[in-house]
Amino acid sequence: MRRDDPSGLILLVEDNRNLSEMVGEYLESKGFGVDYAADGVDGFRLASDNSYDAIVLDLMLPRMDGIELCQKLRSESKKATPVLMLTARDTLADKVKGLDAGADDYLVKPFAIQELEARVRALIRRDRRQVSAEVLKIADLVLDTASLRVTRAGSELQLSPIGLRLLTILMRESPRVVTRRDIEREIWGDGLPDSDTLRSHLYNLRKAIDRPFQKPLLHTVQTAGYRMADLDLAPA
Repeated sequence: MRRDDPSGLILLVEDNRNLSEMVGEYLESKGFGVDYAADGVDGFRLASDNSYDAIVLDLMLPRMDGIELCQKLRSESKKATPVLMLTARDTLADKVKGLDAGADDYLVKPFAIQELEARVRALIRRDRRQVSAEVLKIADLVLDTASLRVTRAGSELQLSPIGLRLLTILMRESPRVVTRRDIEREIWGDGLPDSDTLRSHLYNLRKAIDRPFQKPLLHTVQTAGYRMADLDLAPA
C-alpha cells in the first residue's frame, strides 16, 4: 500500500484476472497507486484496514459479493471511502440495489477504460471537497461525515447507507430547500428511481431522526422539496 501516489490510491476488487490487470496497469500509468483483491473477503479486509481514495468494486465476487462487501464496509467498518461498483447487468433495479448498499457510482461492463478513470477521479474530487465539512450540526442532530456517526441529543442513530447520503445532502444545504430532482440526481445519477423509492427512504430517515424527539428537523415543503432545519432558528 502506497500513500505517495499523486492521483490517489485505489483498491481494485475484481476476480477477473485479465480485467483487473488491464484496469490496474492503466490506472498506474495515469499516476494512481493500485492495491488488488480477487475476492470479497480479501477486499473487505483491505478496505477496512487501509485508507483508500476510492474503491473499484465488482458486483459478482467469490466468497462475498460486492453488495455485501459495500454494506459491511459502511455499517460495520464505518468507512466512507467512495465506491465505484462494476456490474454486468444494465438494469435500474441492479443499479439501485448497489447504490442502496452504499456505492457512490456504478459502471456497466463492458466499459471504456477512460470512462472508469473519469468516474474515479470525479469521486475522489467530490470526496476531497467534502473533507473540510466533517461535522454537520443542526440543533441537537450531529453528523460526523468522516466516521458516519449520527447522534441526536447524545443518542446514536442507525441509518441505512442511502439514509446517510440523504441526511448529508440535506444537512449540507440547510436551511435551503432541496428539490426532489436534485436529491435523486445526486444519489442515483441519471438512473432515476421510481416515485416511491425516494419517498420510502425519506420516511425511514424521518422515523430515525425525528419520531423519537419532540422537535422535527426534516420538513417537506409542498411542491418545492425538502429541507433540514430548526424552524425556531431558520429563516422562513
